[in-house]
Order: sequence, then C-alpha cells, then structure tokens
Amino acid sequence: MLKNYFKIAIAVLKRRKFFTFISLFGISFTLTILIVLTAFVDNVTGANYPEMNRDRSLYINFLQQKNSKYGYTMNGPASYYYLDHYVNTLKTPEKVAISTLFAPVNAYVNNKKLVVNVKYTNEAWWDVLRFQFLEGKPYTQQQIDNSERSVVISEDLKKDYFGDIPNVVGKYIEVDNVQYRVAGVVKSVPVTMALSYADLYAPYTVSKGDYKSKSLNGMYSAIILAHSKADLPKIKQEYAGVVAKIKPDNKDFDQFSSHADNYVASFTRQMTGKTDSSGVNLVIMALSVFVLFFMLLPTLNLININISRIMERSSEIGVRKAFGASSKTLVWQFIVENMILTFFGMATGILLSFLILQVINNSNLIANIHLTINLTVLLYSLLACLVFGLLSGVYPAWRMSRLQVVTALKAQ
Repeated sequence: MLKNYFKIAIAVLKRRKFFTFISLFGISFTLTILIVLTAFVDNVTGANYPEMNRDRSLYINFLQQKNSKYGYTMNGPASYYYLDHYVNTLKTPEKVAISTLFAPVNAYVNNKKLVVNVKYTNEAWWDVLRFQFLEGKPYTQQQIDNSERSVVISEDLKKDYFGDIPNVVGKYIEVDNVQYRVAGVVKSVPVTMALSYADLYAPYTVSKGDYKSKSLNGMYSAIILAHSKADLPKIKQEYAGVVAKIKPDNKDFDQFSSHADNYVASFTRQMTGKTDSSGVNLVIMALSVFVLFFMLLPTLNLININISRIMERSSEIGVRKAFGASSKTLVWQFIVENMILTFFGMATGILLSFLILQVINNSNLIANIHLTINLTVLLYSLLACLVFGLLSGVYPAWRMSRLQVVTALKAQ
C-alpha cells in the first residue's frame, strides 16, 4: 500500500513542477534554518571541548540577596571567599573549579593592539576541565600560593603575539602592562563556551581584584565536579543545607539564595530571575512557541498549495469514492503523500544545512566553533519534519474527504 502511495505521490509532484518547487523550497528553507539553529544550540549546551564533564558537573554562576519587604534584589557572581569557604569545603564533590568571568585587557605587539580576554582560576580548574595542552602544562598550586605570574595561553593568542615559532613555554608575554611567563599553550576554546573561554588563564592570586575580600558577591563562578552522575542530587542537597545557614552581608537585604544547577539551568535561572525554579521549562516553552510561529507561515502556504492540488484532483477523488474508497483511506493517502513531500524537503534541508555549517566553520565567523549535524540534531530535524508534514497535511486531507461524489465528478 505504501509503495502505491509513494508512486502516486511522485506522479503528483511531477504533474505541477512549479508548485512542487515552491513547496520544496518553503519546506527545505524552513528546515534548514531550524537545523542550523539546532546545531548551534546543541553545540553550546552539549558536553564539548573543554567542558566534557558536564554530565557530572554542577555550576554556581550567581548569588541573590533579596529584600522580602520591598521585593528588590541584588544578583551577581560570587566572591572567591564565598566559593572557597562554602563550596570548596563540601564533602561530596571530587573537585571544585573556581574562576572569574573572562575580561578584556590590552596587549601590544609590533605597535599593534591586541584585545586579550583574561580569566583567573584556581589549580583544580585544570582537573575539572579537560583542556588539550599543545605545549607545556598548567601552573601548579605552589605557583598559585607564591603568586607567580605563570600563565596558560590559547593557541590563537600564541599565534597573534609570538607568531609562528615552534615553542613559547618559558617566554614572557606582557598583558595590561604586566609581564607573565608562559607555562603552557592550550587548544583555543570558542567564545560560545562562556565559562571556559579565555585567551589567557592566570592564577587567581595575581588578579588585580581583591580575592581576599570576605563579601559574598564578587566576580567568580564555580564548577563542581562529582565522582559520578549519581552524586549530583547529593551535592545539591548538601549545598542547599549550607546556603540555608548563610545570611546576607548587606543590611538592605534579609534573604539569601544560591543554587548548584546543571549547565543549562545555571543560565536559565539567571535569565528568568527565578529562585524557586530553574526556569528551564519556561525557556523550552518559549523556544517551542517561537519554532511553531516560525513554521506557521510556510505551513499556511503549503496548506493553500495542497488545497489547490486537491481541487485539481477532484475528479480522481470522485471516481475513487464511486468505486468504494472510504474517506479514511483517502485522508490517509493524502497525508502520506504530503509526508513524502516533506521528507524530500527535509533531505534537501539537511544537505543545505551541511553546506551552511561548513561555511560557518571555515569562515571563522565564530572563532574555533565547530558545528555539526549529529544524531541529536537529526532527531530534532525529524521531529520538526513530522510536525510540519502533519500540520500542512491534515486540514487539506480533511477537506478532500468532505468532497461529495457528485460534486467531484461534475468538476471533471
């Protein structure tokens, strides 16, 4: 039966080539954009270099102090003291990586200004994140304790500052009027990996900020690495117990809150400003609504084209009904035909998406990013294709099933 439907669908598509082209163009263009966006989101939220341990990591990106009477809040990153005193002392985690957010400073080489993004970290940073060292090694705990200006730089910064020399370990680099000794060079991280991206990584003890301040808020975030994924709920519970005992350090506030979340939730909670929930469901709902509205216009266009096709096939429908074909059979046939058209559009969309992703990867539009069409992206593409095919096929199929035999035959 499906083989016959496929043959009929191909014959119908060949009959009006212009309408077929318009339909395929609309489907493939819409799916291409969705696939490229899905590949980007998957790259940002997935466990990619160097954050390959995301499946057993929790993140603390911000703290919130609140005035319950007037409802105003103060949100911001944590201080080093807070993370070292309250998070680094948790018993369940394997390691706690502490770092600042990256911040741009200037460097000058051959009378040319370079913008260098600097991040300050603790020693555990290099154990929690899995950087690929091209030269040298990370700075040690002893170097951190001694406030040595020993740094790790990215491959991109090495090329921009030193040029094409084979080895730069032991050489000095001057950034923000401060000289540092290069301890290692790592493969560059795309800027989309906001928590791990930087051009230069340095010990937190050489930061110009006051890392010894005992205030709760500061400029640091933490990545908590569990021994296994099964330990994550226990870490959350342990951290919640610690947070419950902390009081605001500002007299204008009377409530304090902080959460250890997975990677996505750590950002969605911050985006939505909610402390009672992570906000993941709200963001997913918003994205789903956006996708549905984005697909609405091409779906309506395809519905109109499909209705036009039906009117052209009214005599065929009348004959088939006269010979006993049920409305259910006709509806099923038309939906299958429309799904076949949609899958042709999906195949074209995947091919176009692959070409566009290669252009993005090779153009260095987003430095060091590598977008791919993996299994996750394909599954979401298939889901979008099914939704698109059903939305654009059900109503025209229903209209076709309502045609009366006499009316349909008269149209001939």
